[in-house]
Amino acid sequence: MRALRQKIQIIFQDPYSSLNPRMKVGDIVCEPLKLFGLAAGKQVKTRLAEIFTSVGLDPGLASRFPHEFSGGQRQRIGIARSLALDPEIIICDEPVSALDVSIQAQIINLLQDLQEQYGLTYLFISHDLSVVKHLGTRIAVMYLGRIVELAENERLYREPRHPYTEALLSAVPIPDTRVHRKRILLEGDVPSPLDPPAGCRFHPRCRYVMDICRHHDPPLQDLGDGHYCACHLHDDKPEATGS
Repeated sequence: MRALRQKIQIIFQDPYSSLNPRMKVGDIVCEPLKLFGLAAGKQVKTRLAEIFTSVGLDPGLASRFPHEFSGGQRQRIGIARSLALDPEIIICDEPVSALDVSIQAQIINLLQDLQEQYGLTYLFISHDLSVVKHLGTRIAVMYLGRIVELAENERLYREPRHPYTEALLSAVPIPDTRVHRKRILLEGDVPSPLDPPAGCRFHPRCRYVMDICRHHDPPLQDLGDGHYCACHLHDDKPEATGS
């Protein structure tokens, strides 16, 4: 696991609680380098300056504490920490949801620049579908802890096949008053993830629910061209046609 941690890092959702308030930000960013023995002495300072510059921070600020920075700056520090070990994959756990909209745009642009600069792969977790569309290349939609649809970015937004995906996309605001989209309202409450319903987990709220949905959990099946969906509507089984 230690070798794997060097290749996979994470950017946390909350830029306030994810940084140790008792450590200087330079020490926070450099701590992974020291733990893995990748740099020492002047090498640490050189690497620190390089990382700070890459995320748009002045290396001279490294001696300050987290409370002396704004939310956007703290998230840049969190991103800098994730870059310290030169990882291959970075898990972005809602990295912009706690930030103001104007700051969100800056962080998103920064993530895109860093991806191109370092050849990174992101696993981006978010509930903001506009951000997902802007950043994602391949998107997985989850409901109650299970992937219900998986497809390339453009195809998912153009041809959603799962009822839950349809409902999610119908709720995305369109910045054009001349365009009107019919909102799909889901009825009922979200079941407990600790005690999910039998059969398809989405069936209590699905407008297309069939009898088979209440008893059999649909597998994630390939609909073609790498578009996967877990829904009995796309089953070839004869019993899936009954209501």
